[in-house]
Amino acid sequence: MRARVIVNADDFGLTCGINRAIAELHAAGALHSATLMASGAAFDDAIRIAHAHPTLGVGCHVVLTDGVPVSPPETIPTLLGRDGRNFRPSLRDFFVAAFAGRISEAEIAREATAQIERIQQHGVAVTHLDTHKHTHILPGVARPLLAVAERAGIAAIRNPFEPPWSIALGRSPMLRRLQLRSLRHLRPRFLALPQIRSGRVVTTEGTLGISATGQLNATTLRAMLDAMPDGLWEMVCHPGYNDGDLDAITTRLRSTREVERSALLDAFATTFTEQSHLPRAQLINYRDAAEDVSSRR
Repeated sequence: MRARVIVNADDFGLTCGINRAIAELHAAGALHSATLMASGAAFDDAIRIAHAHPTLGVGCHVVLTDGVPVSPPETIPTLLGRDGRNFRPSLRDFFVAAFAGRISEAEIAREATAQIERIQQHGVAVTHLDTHKHTHILPGVARPLLAVAERAGIAAIRNPFEPPWSIALGRSPMLRRLQLRSLRHLRPRFLALPQIRSGRVVTTEGTLGISATGQLNATTLRAMLDAMPDGLWEMVCHPGYNDGDLDAITTRLRSTREVERSALLDAFATTFTEQSHLPRAQLINYRDAAEDVSSRR
């Protein structure tokens, strides 16, 4: 089986400039999947784009840190920061609280359900789940998310672990590479969760580009695509426009969003169109992946 890759843009719904970049890249054939932030400032614009592009697979980008909840704050107190209204702004603080057992899995399920239902209530079929800043790398987050996915009829979830060969190509700072490698010890626990082990919820071999977030240029992207072995993979990306709307958002990814947008257009136009009439890898979305698994059962 040749390689299949799901090019997924995170942060759909964060700004109109990000939404526009996703729509343009999908129209150009450079990505087939995006994950929508249910409480994003440009949510309504993203819903409009999703309806205008029915071949774009739209998942839910579940936000549990650095954002605004959909649930009433009083129903999810263990997920909130000091202000009692918003999520913890720091990923480190979220991880510390999770490892200390101070975050309720029931509240994660409640908030994830609220975010998914907000998207579904706007007429968008959710193809898969992932999480802002990959928080479901923790078993205590993945476990309730998978239960929610099953109840909601969502057939796929991101595998939040990047393979070592992709981490090496990501050209990230040494500390980031060490962090990603150290967290790989959690991978067997993710794969052993019953929904994953049984195939009731589909996932990939791993996710490429996590290490390169914030510096994914055309050279790095093409190196990862060239090294990608056979199997089903996800390529995570954060394209967008560095505009006035982005200035109003708390994010470390600004000018790099335009670099990624250009890289995707360049790498996929060359890799999948010009080099060969039979591309080495097939671009699909999570809906395609789940249907393929279902048809082979």
